[in-house]
Amino acid sequence: MARVVRFHEHGGPEVLRIESHDVALPAAGEVRICVKALGLNRAEALLRSGRYIETPMLPSGLGLEAAGVIEAIGDKVEGFVPGDAVSVIPPISMVRYPAYGELVTFPASQVVKHPSSLSWEAAASVWMQYLTAYGALLDIARLGKDDTVVITAASSSVGLAAIQIANLVGATPIAVTRTSAKRHALLNAGAAHVIASAEEDVAGRLKEISGVEGIRVVFDPIGGPIFEPLTEAMARGGILIEYGGLSPEPTPFPLFPVLSKSLTLRGYLVHEIIGDRRRLEAAKAFILDSLASGSLKPVIAKTFPFEEIVEAHRYLEANEQFGKIVVTV
Repeated sequence: MARVVRFHEHGGPEVLRIESHDVALPAAGEVRICVKALGLNRAEALLRSGRYIETPMLPSGLGLEAAGVIEAIGDKVEGFVPGDAVSVIPPISMVRYPAYGELVTFPASQVVKHPSSLSWEAAASVWMQYLTAYGALLDIARLGKDDTVVITAASSSVGLAAIQIANLVGATPIAVTRTSAKRHALLNAGAAHVIASAEEDVAGRLKEISGVEGIRVVFDPIGGPIFEPLTEAMARGGILIEYGGLSPEPTPFPLFPVLSKSLTLRGYLVHEIIGDRRRLEAAKAFILDSLASGSLKPVIAKTFPFEEIVEAHRYLEANEQFGKIVVTV
């Protein structure tokens, strides 16, 4: 028997329950992991509340990221043995392969031996944020040293990963955050400029920073009214990559900036990278090399024990964190 987290109805954090269940031995091509730490993501809160792109049958497990020790391996698994320290790449379906548990089963193809220098908390904070940022900025936008990139929701784990990746390739990251409360922390995290969207003229500040060239790349999980000032400051031929929909307000289509500047507005899910073996291998190599060299370093906002999973989800939805929320098991 092992403890797992499940929910029997959609709702707020309080619907999460810790239950004891038998965990089956891994099937062919799978490994079973004794979990040491979990990384929390907004997708899990969306699944729990019934607003995610995947619709679970209830009761359902959840969770996209974990790190721990391989406890058992199934047939036809090569390259892993019991005792290996590993982290998991987010599955396409967290309903099929939920990560919130003391023991979890994952396909071996979704498991990575991370650098030994990483703590369990850091290892559980790697793959969702860095794969999301890598896929958008490097695989799709081809961000380079002459680029300026706008990163909204910049204090999130993905936002901080995007700042690190931008700096790694020599681009100039502009962090957009709601208020100035996190300005100094974002500058210390590597942002070249910080804009407080609730306190400043976003389009005006972006134009002031970028000059006549404008912004070529925008990386946004918010949508809503911010689309208009973002596109107003973009360069001709620029690309806005949208990977979320955090704003409760309608998202206007900025017709005239899109037409006059030949802009690309591009929807993006990290599943594009995870589901393409060639692209995933390239992303893994980049991320693992950069973690080993210290060029990429996960930022941990706060750590909760497994027994406080409800409180961890409440903190996730309070939007107070700077970086990744981790649960230790």
